[in-house]
Amino acid sequence: MGPLDTNDRSLGHSLGGALEAALGWWAEAGVDIAFVDAPQDWLAAGPPAPAGKAAPALPPVEPKPLRVTVQPTAIPAIAEDRSAWPEKLDDFSPWWLSEPSLAPRGAKRLLPHGPQSAPLMVLVPMPGEDDGEVLLSGRTGKLLDAMLCAMGLDPATVYRASALPARIALPDWAGLGTAGLGAVLKRHVSLVRPQRMLVFGRSDISALLGHDLAHNAHHLRTLNHENGSVPAGFEYDLETLLTKPGWKAGVWQRWLDGAAATVGSE
Repeated sequence: MGPLDTNDRSLGHSLGGALEAALGWWAEAGVDIAFVDAPQDWLAAGPPAPAGKAAPALPPVEPKPLRVTVQPTAIPAIAEDRSAWPEKLDDFSPWWLSEPSLAPRGAKRLLPHGPQSAPLMVLVPMPGEDDGEVLLSGRTGKLLDAMLCAMGLDPATVYRASALPARIALPDWAGLGTAGLGAVLKRHVSLVRPQRMLVFGRSDISALLGHDLAHNAHHLRTLNHENGSVPAGFEYDLETLLTKPGWKAGVWQRWLDGAAATVGSE
């Protein structure tokens, strides 16, 4: 047998093995019948029934019961003992890390950070998915830093906070507000005493604070806290702005409008 015959035989074995492996892969995927590309008329009438014999009737379709989504149980009260709430900003961080009702056990909590009486307090619903050990240190934080620089603010002078200390799946913001998280947020703002606020996550935070018109949160101009109120802008969350960069123009325009309104009220 010459070299050409040997090569032909090896090629046949390798091709056969490849075909066998491919068929085996499709079989494991559940495809064990052949398909054709020819169009089929699925609405065409079937073949006529034999003379003298009626076609069998289809069995009746029994109605399926409606599936109702059961509301989750009420969220337990959050930090119910207000006598233990921090009275100073320096005491807020250790309490934020230790209060058990603020986050599920074992959840990774991130601290707020920034100076007291900051020119701006930035609030997000919860830590970003790619935040490391510092709040707003991931992609959303980089976007925020770029926005702050464009606004003429030094990022180091901005106080950064989240309504929740840890990232959780699908929070019930209205339920959390009823359970007391909105009151915790107001205490936090009153301790920081910022000159102005920028809230990213307008529908989430507005629901947490009990605003009736969450979908009109763009038109809210203040955030009320325990000791008064602070000028505030309510925007889409930073993760949404990352995926829809065209929306940043609206954020910028509302920031300018808010700045003008603040100057005009002084």
